[in-house]
Amino acid sequence: MEFVVVTGLSGAGKTQAMHSMEDIGFFCVDNLPPALIPVFYDLCVKSDGAMGRVAVVTDTRGGELFKSFFTAMEALKMEEKPYKLLFLDASDPILVRRFKETRRRHPLSEELGGSLEQAVRLEREMLAPMRESADFVIDTSGYSPAQLKGRVAELFLTSPADSLYVHAISFGFKFGIPMEADLVFDVRCLPNPFYDPELRPKTGLDPDVRDYVMENDECRGFVERYTNMLDYLLPLYRKEGKSQLVVAVGCTGGHHRSVALAQFTCDYCNGKGVKASVTHRDIQKF
Repeated sequence: MEFVVVTGLSGAGKTQAMHSMEDIGFFCVDNLPPALIPVFYDLCVKSDGAMGRVAVVTDTRGGELFKSFFTAMEALKMEEKPYKLLFLDASDPILVRRFKETRRRHPLSEELGGSLEQAVRLEREMLAPMRESADFVIDTSGYSPAQLKGRVAELFLTSPADSLYVHAISFGFKFGIPMEADLVFDVRCLPNPFYDPELRPKTGLDPDVRDYVMENDECRGFVERYTNMLDYLLPLYRKEGKSQLVVAVGCTGGHHRSVALAQFTCDYCNGKGVKASVTHRDIQKF
């Protein structure tokens, strides 16, 4: 049985993620108190295969009941019941904006006198250990519902036999570093196509920009060392039991160098037999 526990910050997209998982065949339960997760797990096992893919959402809406989260997760581990933990995150300004747009009440705002900003900060502190122990982290700050659905599908349509999944992200430093990144590479040191008037309006997905980035001596030297590092690190992460490795490649604006090299990362990993995908986070931003 494939069993996924979904948690994360209020407003980060857990409901949308649950709907996306339903669309790809998961049986989903929302707002399940953590103490009931081991009990529900056993019921799913007894379903004789009728519930082969299961996802449960649990979060701070449970109030005092949520405090038993780690006890419940530890019970599953002690009984050798495999599961994956998916954590949904987003930046504080984005979370505040989403609550103001929907006019919904944050689960912790009442105990903080109605302060939305303080509630978001407190919840982030409370959930930090869950984020640290998660198998998968998705930062939904810049995602549309369709993009989040695609990201969830990428993760959970992957065969369980693929023990390590690599997700490459291109980004622009002026828009901030992706929060879910495990490894961050700064390629602003490489020659910049932005200064070529013919290449400036294009992106790293265009062949002439890609060739400009990838075929100069500086980038060749970078790629040689970069691929050596990936070849060394990927088996270690797999051995350590990591399910997802997020590799973020950043340049100034996220249009040219980072796009070409993030795409290269995805293609290189797939070529090595490691399941990989890519997101160009800032390619449409100006």
